[in-house]
Amino acid sequence: MIPAILVTCSLPAAVLAKLQAVGTVDVHTGEAALSPSDLRARVADKQALVCLLTDAIDRHVLDAAPGLKVVANVAVGFNNIDLAHARSRGVVVTNTPDVLTEAVADFTWALLLAITRRVSEGERLVRSGRWQGWTLDLMLGSGLAGKQLGIVGFGRIGQAVARRAPAFGMRVVHSSRQAPRLSPEHVSFDHLLTTSDVVSLHVPLAPDTVHVIDGRALARMKRTAYLVNTSRGPVVDEAALADALAGRQLAGAALDVYEREPQIHPDLLHLDNVLLAPHLGSATTETRTAMAALAVDNVLAVLAGKPALTPV
Repeated sequence: MIPAILVTCSLPAAVLAKLQAVGTVDVHTGEAALSPSDLRARVADKQALVCLLTDAIDRHVLDAAPGLKVVANVAVGFNNIDLAHARSRGVVVTNTPDVLTEAVADFTWALLLAITRRVSEGERLVRSGRWQGWTLDLMLGSGLAGKQLGIVGFGRIGQAVARRAPAFGMRVVHSSRQAPRLSPEHVSFDHLLTTSDVVSLHVPLAPDTVHVIDGRALARMKRTAYLVNTSRGPVVDEAALADALAGRQLAGAALDVYEREPQIHPDLLHLDNVLLAPHLGSATTETRTAMAALAVDNVLAVLAGKPALTPV
């Protein structure tokens, strides 16, 4: 039987062609994501599903597709998928680790540099026509040399961020549930918060990481410190962050992900000391193509009766 495959977004032509070579492919090309009812209807007769983190693959979607064999998420995260129900139905779930590590680490540093040197704030000044020329004390930011970078979550991306720190003269400490406790750079979460000049978040989204940065955590940080989040939006309490930034309890924050993406807490939108990016962490042509290719290769493997390359 020729397999039927649903793809919930446009993929690079060369990647999509690999799917089309083995089955019939239904590609959703609209700008808006498929509605839950449309997703259930279109996946009903499919054996494979290639989806995004923005697609909710819950038990209703899984139950709507009795022949489904594999769900390939084009993302490292997978909290959009009901893993327990997928396993109970014998559906393989895969993600795309490793291929986006370097891109996200690069972008983390882009945000870190931009917020500490007030780049986006400066660009707004120029575009508004309010810039009156160079002065000695115009928009002074913060240097990085000799400062401490605290990395919360020391997996692939956290480690890649750390590898870049010496180029900027920064020392690194990290806090992680999985990091070797014998590492001299490993410290408690509380110690990291109270001593770091920049705190960068790289934890997965899990019940114990939701709002890991809340009002209490923000109060523990230095008033001169900066927060950077390229992990998952709900790990930061946006309301508490807005209050802390408005009250100058910390110097600034740079966010690439949000609690209720694409919605952003309205109090953040009017603050100059926060940089807001539209989830660009993995947004290079090379990385997004590699992510799509890995998802497709996972589908091809499972449909061929082989083990998935990167099963969750």
